[in-house]
Amino acid sequence: MVEIEATPIGEAFGVADHIGYADGSVVSKTLLKKDSGNITLFAFDKGQGLTEHTSPFDAVVQILDGRAVISIGGTPRTVQAGEMLVMPAHKPHALHAD
Repeated sequence: MVEIEATPIGEAFGVADHIGYADGSVVSKTLLKKDSGNITLFAFDKGQGLTEHTSPFDAVVQILDGRAVISIGGTPRTVQAGEMLVMPAHKPHALHAD
């Protein structure tokens, strides 16, 4: 396991307090990086997103604020604040922040 600077290991922390929005941008911060997968926080400004891609690991999206349209294998789903979605490994997925 690689500990990323400023990631509070072994302590509770507020996820939303660990990353901020930037106008017209996607902000990302890696919390943990392991051979078996990573934990990365993202903050998407309205209209921003990630283009379709695949991952060798399942990916979990937890929406903290707003909503996003997440496509898995070409099928879009709207995910809102307070909801979580698991995207399966090796299946194309994309995200667009509403």
